[in-house]
Amino acid sequence: MTTNIIVKLTYEALHQWADCDIEEVYYLKYPHRHTFYITAKKKVNHDDRDIEIIMFKKNILDYIDDKYKGFFGFLSCEMIAKELVAKFNLSYCQVLEDNENGAEVWAK
Repeated sequence: MTTNIIVKLTYEALHQWADCDIEEVYYLKYPHRHTFYITAKKKVNHDDRDIEIIMFKKNILDYIDDKYKGFFGFLSCEMIAKELVAKFNLSYCQVLEDNENGAEVWAK
């Protein structure tokens, strides 16, 4: 049996898709704002938690804010999720734009 802790957080930021060549969404080449909805799951080894959930969430938010300061640059939802999986040793991460569209990544 596997147990994960789960945190959900939001982060307002800009990003852009510099290589966009799709006429209908060409505006994505330029910085545009989203509220990013992030769900992070991390495996724990016992029921008294290896990691306090409140601190886990704060650590992720602090990391994102310290590194990106509201601008994800050319990162896609997929790229953000992969980075968070690697940085925090997550078992799963989902990143959605405006809680509608995005990506999810499972660790191997």
